[in-house]
Amino acid sequence: MTQAVVLLSGGLDSTTTLSVASRDGFEPCAMTFRYGQRHEIEVDAARRVARAAAVANHIVVDIDLRTFGGSALTSDLAVPKDQPVDQSRGVPVTYVPARNTIFLSFALAWAEVLGVRDIYIGVNAVDYSGYPDCRPEYIAAYERLANLATRAGIEGKETRIRTPLIDLSKADIIRLGLSLGVDYSITTSCYDPTVHGVACGRCDSCLLRLKGFAEAGIKDPVRYRVHS
Repeated sequence: MTQAVVLLSGGLDSTTTLSVASRDGFEPCAMTFRYGQRHEIEVDAARRVARAAAVANHIVVDIDLRTFGGSALTSDLAVPKDQPVDQSRGVPVTYVPARNTIFLSFALAWAEVLGVRDIYIGVNAVDYSGYPDCRPEYIAAYERLANLATRAGIEGKETRIRTPLIDLSKADIIRLGLSLGVDYSITTSCYDPTVHGVACGRCDSCLLRLKGFAEAGIKDPVRYRVHS
C-alpha cells in the first residue's frame, strides 16, 4: 500500500484527516509535534488516535517554539476566552508564528526520506481562527516550494499537499469523520485544558468545536469545564 505522511495533532480536524487518508487508500505515517505548546496534552491525544487507527508508523517530533514565543500557545500570554471567532479582528494571539510552515517542512523532510509523495494536513479555510497559514493560497505556494526545494521534486517526483477539509465547515468535518468511524471522544481541541485534559469550553478552539457539533446535531463527547 502507498504511504502518505499525515500531520496529526490529536485534534478534531487532524483526526478526521487521518481517516480520510486511509479512506483514500494510503497507509498513514503520522507525525505529531511537541513544540512547547501549553496544550501539550494533545500529544497524548495524538497517540490515542494513532493507536485507535492502528497507525504502524507514528513519530513525535520535539521542537521548542517557546524559544520565540509570540503566541498565547507558546508563551505566558493569556488565551482569549468567551470571544466569538471574528476574522475581521485580524490574526488572533493564538496564532503561532510560521507553525504550519515549520510543521510542513518537517513532514516534507520525512516524506522525502520515506519516498512518500503525499502529505495530508487538516487545515480549514471556512471555520478557522483567522490563521494565515490555513488558506488555500498558502498551501498552493508551499506545494510549489516543496517541489523546488527537494531532490524528489527536481527528479520529477512531485509532492502533493493534500487538504481534504479546506472547504468544509466544522459541522461538515464532523459528519465526514463520523461517516468514517472517527471516535471524537479521544480527541482534544482546547487551547487551555486542565492537567487532566478537561476542555475549557471558552477558548476559540472550543467555541468552534462546540458550534460544529451543535450544527451537526450531535453532542460533543469530550468533557468541558464550561459548556455554553
